[in-house]
Parts: sequence; C-alpha cells; structure tokens
Amino acid sequence: MTGGQGPADGGGGVFEAATGDGPPLPEADAEQRSRELRAAVDGLLQIRRLTGRRGGDPKAAPAEWERRQPVRAVALALESGGLVPSSVDGSGGRAGTGYRVTAGERPGTAVVEWLGPPGSGAAQEEAAALGACVPALARLGWEALLYRGPRGRRFLEVEPMAG
Repeated sequence: MTGGQGPADGGGGVFEAATGDGPPLPEADAEQRSRELRAAVDGLLQIRRLTGRRGGDPKAAPAEWERRQPVRAVALALESGGLVPSSVDGSGGRAGTGYRVTAGERPGTAVVEWLGPPGSGAAQEEAAALGACVPALARLGWEALLYRGPRGRRFLEVEPMAG
C-alpha cells in the first residue's frame, strides 16, 4: 500500500487515505482532497449500513472489509477527523510531522505513531497528538489503546470496537 495520495475517481483511480508514508499532500489540491475524503467516508458509512445490523449505528463498528484492511480504514478515520499525516520525501526521509499508520502485530489491528523529521519536536508532542487521534478513531468505530514502545516512544494500538 502506498502513502495514499490518489484521486477518488480520476481515470479509474481509487481514493487512498494518507497513511503517513507518502509524499506531502499538495496544498493546492486541498479542496479537491476534502471532497474526495467526504465521498470516501460517505461511501464507507453506506457500506456499513448495507452490510451491518438492521437499525444499528453505521459509525459504531467497522465493516468486515475494514477489519481485513485496518491500515486503510484507520488512515481514513484519522484523515477524515482532521488529523495531519506525516510524510516522506523522495529519499524516504521524514518530511512532515503527523500520524503514521502501519499494520499491527495481530491480524485486524493497526499501529498509529506520531512522527516527524529529526529536530521537529514530534517526540515531545506525541502524547497530546496521539490523544487527539483517539476520538477521531472512536467516532468511526475504532478503539485505541496507548502504549510505550522502545526508547519510550508512545504509540496507539488500534482495533475494531465490538459491535
């Protein structure tokens, strides 16, 4: 999976939420990206309505396909919650500060880190920044637990809420 900067439907492309491992999101296309993001979330909620329990809240729990692709689903929840993804430059070095979503150790889980370029202060802001990720995830049916990893860096382990 790429960092997710693709168009919603331009020439058959599929919208990819930013995981934090792609190039910086182009500011010139912010309005277009916002429309694509809203359409992706609306589509997600429609899928949940059609495949979920009758009368259930479509925001309460991820659909089965989201559970099979938690990195994509968690990235969509974060980006649609107004959080900024990290980014990398052409040589693979961190270029921007923000969230990064990767696959968790257990199937159906994802890990969210707060990363930035060296000297960016990302490590000092990670507790507050990851804390801001939790409600964005919860509003789309994801549960996040905060952990401390190697070198004392914090991260969220994210899994679907029971529903």
